[in-house]
Amino acid sequence: MNPSQPPIRAILFDLDGTLVVAANRWSERLAIRLRFLNRVFPQMNTRRLAKRLVNSLELSTTYGMLWLEHLGVGSSFFGLADRVRRSKGLATRSASTLIPGSIELLKQLGQQYSLAVVTTRRRKEAEAFLAAADIGRYFQIIVTRSDCWHIKPHPSPVRKAAQLLDAKPIECLMVGDTMLDMRSACRAGARAAGVLTGYDEREELVRAGAEVVLEDASQLPAYLAKTA
Repeated sequence: MNPSQPPIRAILFDLDGTLVVAANRWSERLAIRLRFLNRVFPQMNTRRLAKRLVNSLELSTTYGMLWLEHLGVGSSFFGLADRVRRSKGLATRSASTLIPGSIELLKQLGQQYSLAVVTTRRRKEAEAFLAAADIGRYFQIIVTRSDCWHIKPHPSPVRKAAQLLDAKPIECLMVGDTMLDMRSACRAGARAAGVLTGYDEREELVRAGAEVVLEDASQLPAYLAKTA
């Protein structure tokens, strides 16, 4: 830890790939289809290219849904959200699996830190999922795409979480599996920890601003103890 940084008071968790098992099928399928490019560009990382293309598409789609929601479009339209998540291999409120050790981790961290969820899910979907997984009680607040006009990697969700927890951004640690999580935290002035149980790879998370990359979130207590 940088000696000039104040102690961490709050931990902000992403959901998919961080606390919840996730496998991005769209990215995996696209990577297979892009392999033909290696005949011309042998050094091209088609898996990384596929992930970036899917990320761009997903970000655009989510922003579209965000603005429609804020404009008051009927919620029945967003029944599509679960179908999209299932096709990508992401958890839905009716079909989800916590990463092993998640409940024990939240119990432990909750004794010392304020905990929050910062997710691009909409509020009703996030709350339904947390209730089904029986982990909602561990979080003081939940920040979803329904609560901001911007989503990760914009800093607004992380800043809002810090504000609701009565903490400064620099006193918050954002934990996530994607570069979007890391960038959102860094742009907000918060600290960032990456985990390898989800979407992006170690070097990508470091490049996006992670101060540490852990194999999984269960390693957080040891890291926090070491840096306290």
